[in-house]
Amino acid sequence: MGKIVRYITDDGSAFVIAADTTDVVARAEQIHKTSAVNTAALGRLMTAASMMGDMLKGKDDSITLRLNGGGPAGSVIAVSDSDGNVRGYVQNPVVEIPLNEAGKLDVKGTVGTNGYLFVMKDIGLNEPYVGQTQIVSGEIAEDITNYYATSEQTPTVCALGVLVNPDLTVAAAGGFMIQLLPGCPEEVIDKIEYAMQDIEPVTTMLSNGMSPDDIAKRALKNISIDKLDESKIEYRCNCSKERVEAALISTGRESLEEMAASDEDTCVECHFCDRVYKFTPDDIKKLL
Repeated sequence: MGKIVRYITDDGSAFVIAADTTDVVARAEQIHKTSAVNTAALGRLMTAASMMGDMLKGKDDSITLRLNGGGPAGSVIAVSDSDGNVRGYVQNPVVEIPLNEAGKLDVKGTVGTNGYLFVMKDIGLNEPYVGQTQIVSGEIAEDITNYYATSEQTPTVCALGVLVNPDLTVAAAGGFMIQLLPGCPEEVIDKIEYAMQDIEPVTTMLSNGMSPDDIAKRALKNISIDKLDESKIEYRCNCSKERVEAALISTGRESLEEMAASDEDTCVECHFCDRVYKFTPDDIKKLL
């Protein structure tokens, strides 16, 4: 099970959220059987969604991140509730491309850069908030930073990482985000910039045994901070037979009549957890 922590500076001018999502991303890899580069892409987006979800205020709030960059992975989607529990999937789970020029998994190459990052927040209003920003790097962390700067005018530092073993299992995954609050003094900004100059990659810190608390304190080193809260997180899908029935009904009477007249069962597979719901013609007749 993963973990998220949140800290705020003593003067209330900035806060940091840090997460260890190793178990969460590992579960996603087990479900979707993703190739290494797509595990990294999906894991980064899920980690970002989990932290952004944890920042929501309402108990029933949720956030959806969708990357459409025109790359071979297709759409990459992650959904989180307000506790940071997250689920996700990638349209084309297996993509094999060469390593990038740095000898690392080419997340930019599989995601693509010709498209947009869509952010949808369901916060209990009549209509969900939907924001979109152009993909600026395809590495995902920079795209999250750009979203906050462009759509929410919130200065943000975002770091995400996923380390994949040779056997395709997940060795480490996590991230952190720092956000400046209104009135943040230049002194604090300077200290944050200084701290970022030599900070290690998230996966290196996790591999060296650092906890989310350690990472948060390292991200805001030389700044006095107080812990706000912490929570356990997991890969969690909220699909159910009732939800699938509602989705089938929403296709309309004509569609249901065609299913009922067929001699074959109707099978619906959940994108997020690969669970299959089977409906016989008699089941469809009951829905009619």
